[in-house]
Amino acid sequence: MQAHEGMWIPMLLKKYNIADMQKKGFKLTAEDIYSINKASMKDAVMIFGGGCTGELISDRGLIITNHHCGYSSIQSHSSLEHDYLTDGFWAMRDEDELPNEGLTVTFLVRMEDVTGQVLKGINDDMPEEKRVKLIEERIEKIKEEAGKGNNYQIKVKPFFYGNQYFMFVENVFKDIRLVGAPPSAIGKFGGDTDNWMWPRHTGDFSLFRIYADKNNQPAEYSEDNVPYKPIKHFPVSLKGVKKGDFTLVFGYPGRTQEYLTSYAVDMIQNKINPERIKVRQSIIDIMSADMEKDPGVRIKYSSKYAGVSNYWKKWIGENRGLERLNAVAKKQEIEKNLTDWINESKDRIAKYGHLLPEYKKLYAEYTPYKLAEEYFYEAIWRMESVKFTSKLAGLLRKGDKFTEKDIESIKKYAKKFFKDYNRDTDIKIFRSLVKLYYKNAGNDFQPEIFNFIKPLNHFEIDDDTALDIFTDLYFEKTFYLDETKFNDFIEKYSYGSENEKKIKDTPGYNFFYDFVNVYYTKIANNTEKYTNKIDKLNRLYMRALMQADTNKIFYPDANFTLRTAYGNVDTYEPRDGVEYEYYTTLKGVIEKDNPDIYDYKVPARLKELYRKKDYGQYDENGKMHVCFIASNHTTGGNSGSPVINAYGELIGVNFDRNWEGTMSDIMYDPEMCRNITLDIRYALFLIDKFAGDTRLIDEMTIAE
Repeated sequence: MQAHEGMWIPMLLKKYNIADMQKKGFKLTAEDIYSINKASMKDAVMIFGGGCTGELISDRGLIITNHHCGYSSIQSHSSLEHDYLTDGFWAMRDEDELPNEGLTVTFLVRMEDVTGQVLKGINDDMPEEKRVKLIEERIEKIKEEAGKGNNYQIKVKPFFYGNQYFMFVENVFKDIRLVGAPPSAIGKFGGDTDNWMWPRHTGDFSLFRIYADKNNQPAEYSEDNVPYKPIKHFPVSLKGVKKGDFTLVFGYPGRTQEYLTSYAVDMIQNKINPERIKVRQSIIDIMSADMEKDPGVRIKYSSKYAGVSNYWKKWIGENRGLERLNAVAKKQEIEKNLTDWINESKDRIAKYGHLLPEYKKLYAEYTPYKLAEEYFYEAIWRMESVKFTSKLAGLLRKGDKFTEKDIESIKKYAKKFFKDYNRDTDIKIFRSLVKLYYKNAGNDFQPEIFNFIKPLNHFEIDDDTALDIFTDLYFEKTFYLDETKFNDFIEKYSYGSENEKKIKDTPGYNFFYDFVNVYYTKIANNTEKYTNKIDKLNRLYMRALMQADTNKIFYPDANFTLRTAYGNVDTYEPRDGVEYEYYTTLKGVIEKDNPDIYDYKVPARLKELYRKKDYGQYDENGKMHVCFIASNHTTGGNSGSPVINAYGELIGVNFDRNWEGTMSDIMYDPEMCRNITLDIRYALFLIDKFAGDTRLIDEMTIAE
């Protein structure tokens, strides 16, 4: 295993990794990273919100994370009068810092291996339902015991497909205030065009602060709360990086699948990803054309476009990487070696001999259902009209038990929906996605509402034309997709057969109802059945892999628990004759400047600082470094993770991966996989020289 690969459990670093880390340049100990006996790095790292990482950079609870992680909070405070997304936001005093309802940060207090407690007396011969029930009961008991006498949040999560279990004791803070954010023209510079790409020039950071009660404990928002005093925060380094430097990423990676079989990789690479890409490409083509023609549509659909294009681009890069690595063949080689090991012993044959033949059979049966499921979520559930219909269906389900609060809730949803809705764009997308689903999701997964199509063939009306006719009727006869008609209807709404009939008679409702019926009766029940069977095989397969190669140190797949990855600052060669440097500078930002393109419109103040070369103490040989890359193994959830040097100092904030390395969720390639990091000096330069919020610099511990 390459040293760069891996998302390691911090409490086990002393046992498995620290010697290798120190050999590669790390100057501290495993206890400096994770300890329950003294302050350590884990006490300065947190889950930020629901899906990112953040870290403490002062003794007054100051957090730095990514701009895209703080985006929704920044957006919630933005208005026409105070457009913090466009203009940025900087609190010059504590009193100016803005509270964020619902935003939390979560610290790990300690973790514990509870495998013995969870799996005691449980064996593989036990019926799976009984096994699952016993495990759930034991986990609840463990959580109950660990939570007695404290206000901590307790979680127990499986590792290695349920061969190991860890308990996590967490402390959740609920008063988190916005402190600073650069303009989107810096924080999102390059937009979707540069997303997943290197070279990168994005100042992807935002600043928040934790507030606590007078006893320094978590508390709901109150004006009486004070800045939190942590036991640990990261010193911020001005030393910069050079090629070969040791780096460590500490954070909460979301999900990886490094131990998939060849059958699973083949399904993803050759069956699922191509269809996902096809569907999203269709949406992207329609949205981008409409956005280019109409600035109003661009405003309405820019966020939606970003949501669609993010993983579209990721899946393209992932497939290219898997193909380049010949991933299926490499997995087959692993399986051949495992088979040889199994066949050396009758006991092994009895325990594991059925695994690979069973995988082959299950994936052949599972793939059509998985493909249909992907089409349901990627095509049908992505239609704006379907999501709107689901809200109305929810109202109908309440019957006469609906309240004024329910009506106000749907009015609020509708107001937001129509604000960012363009009927013509939705019609085009619907027309395209309906055809893609009909032709590719499978004959067994078509809704009853499509039964009209085949008879029309006798009248020489082909399937495409029939679906065009259906689309026209769908939008013409679904009254609630017109804002005025919907508002008139909901203002007079009362439960009764007339209102119920009016909704249920629309093509929109019948389309939604039929597809939900197909999903639950033909798709979801089967995907669940097969994933349960595959999960059981995965548990045994993982155990067999670990027993077959006792010299290998295995790391568990990411599951949004605290992990350590380590590597080195490094260049890479994406293709023949091209080598990418390991860093970018402000010069590249200026070179990309284009006032006519929203994502590349460099703020005048930044151009002025560049022209004067006014970089202050953040200068490196006359240059302002912006981003750098290294070989740390990261994934989604690592957004905002601290990137640490050999001395435990913050040198950057992780925010992305390179396109050529996006297959690392399935197979890591040390030659090509690079994590993209915001150079902390660029963040400090922006806080200090661009925004002039020097009080924030003053409260940090600066390592020169």
